[in-house]
Amino acid sequence: MTVTTERPGALPVKPARGRIKCIVWDLDNTLWNGVLLEDGDVTVRPAVVERIHELDRKGVLHSVASKNDRDAALAKLRELGLEEMFLHPQINWNAKSDSIKVIAKALNLGLDAFAFVDDQEFERAEVAHQVPEVTCVDILELDEALARPEFRPRFVTDESAQRRAMYQGQIARDELEQEFVGTSEEFLAGLGMTFTIAPARREDLQRAEELTVRTNQLNSTGRTYSYDELDALRESPDHLLLVASLTDKFGSYGKIGLALVEKGADSWRLCMMLMSCRVMSRGVGMVLLNHILRLAAGAGAAVRADFVETGRNRMMQITYAFAGFREVSRDGANVVLEADLDAVQPPPAYVKLEIAE
Repeated sequence: MTVTTERPGALPVKPARGRIKCIVWDLDNTLWNGVLLEDGDVTVRPAVVERIHELDRKGVLHSVASKNDRDAALAKLRELGLEEMFLHPQINWNAKSDSIKVIAKALNLGLDAFAFVDDQEFERAEVAHQVPEVTCVDILELDEALARPEFRPRFVTDESAQRRAMYQGQIARDELEQEFVGTSEEFLAGLGMTFTIAPARREDLQRAEELTVRTNQLNSTGRTYSYDELDALRESPDHLLLVASLTDKFGSYGKIGLALVEKGADSWRLCMMLMSCRVMSRGVGMVLLNHILRLAAGAGAAVRADFVETGRNRMMQITYAFAGFREVSRDGANVVLEADLDAVQPPPAYVKLEIAE
């Protein structure tokens, strides 16, 4: 089978389908009926809770931005059995836009991946003005909003239902790191990380497509690939499609990396390289890249990589530079990089590398 991969052209545009990765909820007269500090007792809205659980199973995250007494609101969420559903809840008297920015930074997600649900027009207007990237939703129009493509992932993978747990594991890691006394390398060594690289299987492809859609910061071209495209490339003898996974003592990060190589006799072309932003702080950003360089060196082939400056993937550009790539040609935002195969680096000592056949 011969499969062609297009050279980068115009800056890629992410599809609207499944764009929302986190919904931030108000509490009073949104998640529950009534105002907690005025009414004392409030009653949860079952239809809203059902929607939260439904979206959680599809891999959409949830948080809170509420002007409220933090202890009282958290106690009520705990009483309702809902506290664990919300990551990095912001319950204070700050502007809702500021709370959303804090959540976005904590989750390492772009603001355009957020929706904000509130019953108050003033609060929605404040957020829309200060962070226009955020999608604002009136609680009275919730069902209509959730039916839109941006709230509906194309695929619901095995990892989707585990996404919140993965982020909760990251919160536990971050808390441990804040308390840790020692060097960064000592902390990472204590995590017991295992990085696994394997050829993509058909059962990996839904998650692989999802990675091309969801990953922005550590994405070499920003291009998305469909399930069918990835399946054809997976079976092509002229291409190598690799998937990377990461685990540590807190559990699995899931499938966090994807690479596509077009193999020539004398030169390999790295068409796509991406890593989930969830592993940016784990020091494993170059493990997959260096594995490909070692394979190419073993085959006696040079390596060139396509790179498209999207405005959001500066971290990937830095990763290529640290891996010894240099720019050899440019057409606007479209760049071709070439690897120095004498500069290939081994995996960090704090990571166990496993290569699956």
